[in-house]
Amino acid sequence: MSEIKAGCPFHGSVTSDQQGPMAWWPKALNLDILHQHDKKVNPMGEEFNYHEELKKLDVDALKKDIEALLRNSQDWWPADHGYYGGLMARMAWHQAGSYRAADGRGGGNTGNQRFAPLNSWPDNANLDKARRLLYPIKQKYGNKISWADLILFAGTIGYEAAGLKTYGFAFGREDIWHPEKDTYWGSETEWLAPTGSKGNRWSGDRELENPLAAVMMGLIYVNPEGVDGNPDPIKTARDMKITFKAMGMNDEETVALTAGGHTIGKMHGNGNAAEVGADPEAADIAEQGLGWSYKEPGKVTSGLEGAWTTHPDRWDNEFFKLLFKYEDKFVNVKSPAGAKQWEPSEMDDEDMPVDQNDPSIKRKIAMSDADMALIKDPDYRKISEKFLNDQAALDDAFARAWFKLTHRDMGPKSRYFGPLIPSEDLIWQDPIPAPKYVPTDAEIASLKEKILASGLTVSELVATAWDSARTYRGSDYRGGANGARIRLAPQKDWIGNEPERLAKVLAVYEKLSAETNVSIADLIVLGGTAAVEKAIKDAGYNVPVQFNAGRGDAVQEMTDVESFEYLKPIHDGFRNFQEAHYEPTPEELLLDRAQLMGLTAVEMTVLVGGLRVLGANHGGSKHGVFTDRVGVLTTDFFRNLVDMGNKWEPTGRNSYNIVDRKSGETKFTATRADLVFGSNSILRAYSELYAQDDAGEKFAKDFAKAWTKVMNNDRYDLKK
Repeated sequence: MSEIKAGCPFHGSVTSDQQGPMAWWPKALNLDILHQHDKKVNPMGEEFNYHEELKKLDVDALKKDIEALLRNSQDWWPADHGYYGGLMARMAWHQAGSYRAADGRGGGNTGNQRFAPLNSWPDNANLDKARRLLYPIKQKYGNKISWADLILFAGTIGYEAAGLKTYGFAFGREDIWHPEKDTYWGSETEWLAPTGSKGNRWSGDRELENPLAAVMMGLIYVNPEGVDGNPDPIKTARDMKITFKAMGMNDEETVALTAGGHTIGKMHGNGNAAEVGADPEAADIAEQGLGWSYKEPGKVTSGLEGAWTTHPDRWDNEFFKLLFKYEDKFVNVKSPAGAKQWEPSEMDDEDMPVDQNDPSIKRKIAMSDADMALIKDPDYRKISEKFLNDQAALDDAFARAWFKLTHRDMGPKSRYFGPLIPSEDLIWQDPIPAPKYVPTDAEIASLKEKILASGLTVSELVATAWDSARTYRGSDYRGGANGARIRLAPQKDWIGNEPERLAKVLAVYEKLSAETNVSIADLIVLGGTAAVEKAIKDAGYNVPVQFNAGRGDAVQEMTDVESFEYLKPIHDGFRNFQEAHYEPTPEELLLDRAQLMGLTAVEMTVLVGGLRVLGANHGGSKHGVFTDRVGVLTTDFFRNLVDMGNKWEPTGRNSYNIVDRKSGETKFTATRADLVFGSNSILRAYSELYAQDDAGEKFAKDFAKAWTKVMNNDRYDLKK
């Protein structure tokens, strides 16, 4: 990771959005992303339990209602070729396809396509119509199914009703109720900004800015007309490999998804693009949230016009058959809307699809630049030839890739719900075996004593537990302490995990696990919990720290090393660690990690203050350790931070001395991740609270609660 380069998967989206009082201070740290899903915006109330509602859902009846909808064309938005399957598949695809592996954000898990910016992305044109078509079903089933689940299920049934044997489906996604502010979609200030424009996401030799996956602002994947709108299937293939990899897909999955996605439905560019109305967020109030309005039959979506196959309402292998049959006849032409597309110069009559509105008229098929890439790129061509000659291989590959696309950000199978869950464990689900043995309360108490008597320090125990749990991402529910993957490649070798210290601690746990059959995952968390309890007791308080046994130990064969590299901690303000200097400030990076871990600003505050005095800094750094009682859970961090007998002097890019005003003596050192708790007005208010003389026990209780939350973030068995 080079210095001051767009390589860090966080890009300052915490700064002001030019609304509210913070607009006056656009560079000030904005804590809103830690409170973006505040209960005040959720109309369901605290008593609502989606999993309980799902138990009432009649899945067979829901499926039949969706199948009926797919063939029931509406006058206000007619179905292409009498079938809405392609539209529903595109809606689901574009909901799930916004996922990116680098930070786990985007994807279909929240139903965020209902809100800006996704509801108004150019690539999502007319998906507002798909959701309106689907609403009567949502209205009928009410709270028994979320929008997030319904959108993806409708797309899945769109394929199944067309003839595909789908791989399965899991319910369990809960809706959000306002736009997400934590997701960085790019710095461009205009839709579909070409390479080289201001704020562009490309650098060097076509290097895509981390954590982005789409090639342009407003696209899900690649430009269908070609790179920057210039047809060149070889260049488009390169972009496809970049963007699909960034979304967690390999080459075979990419080919299967592209071909399968274009087996049903059609592209829309049969009209004047200049007449297309405003997007939903900019539409007139009389449009009632519908955008891109225009008269039939002039549908313009991508601008490309035509079906990919002879029978756009069927699941078959026509896509590859036609692509290869007319390979030498494809020429680049312009659609009625002016978009660049590929179509055969001539076609056999029996291969031509009928017009979407007039069955007496036949039309040529049309292909995007991405479609042509599947036969022009050598790597893609081999896979395409395999699918051309083996329909069953295509069926299986697409069904599995579609399931991955629509479930990738849903996390492990323990979050899945419903009767259609496949039994097979897939490596991208990060499977974890059930624990061999769950200790009793008496055994837990005995294990705590053994761990504390092992010679390991409070700092070592706390740091190891934290490092194991901090990989958790609430964006896609990956990572966390369950599975104890911190002892496996690649995590055991990450610099941020201090491999030498980690090996020392794991040796103790491995011996204990062999003696007791208790999982190492449980022992790691138990060791940290025991250390926190000891630190609280040494501070003079009797505050128990909750521990929930029941974790299993993953093995290397269950662990996708390449995929887990995305979870690598290159920064962690909670442990005052940064692998290098990055463009975002340390305090912005701290907010990003806190948000991914599902923490509030208060929880972030108590955890930083507590971890500092517990000596849990990376490498034993003294920055922010504002105490002479390391290992004791005191409020010293806050007391010394707000003490006006001190002054703060910068000594480097991210280092400061805390100096006694009278003597001039340097008392402590700090980083921006420490000083922000005194400089930011909100965080200072929290710091002043915990610096009060009567705050010791409250701080211990609040830290214990936040600590338990982090340790149990990935315990979905405790949350259903």
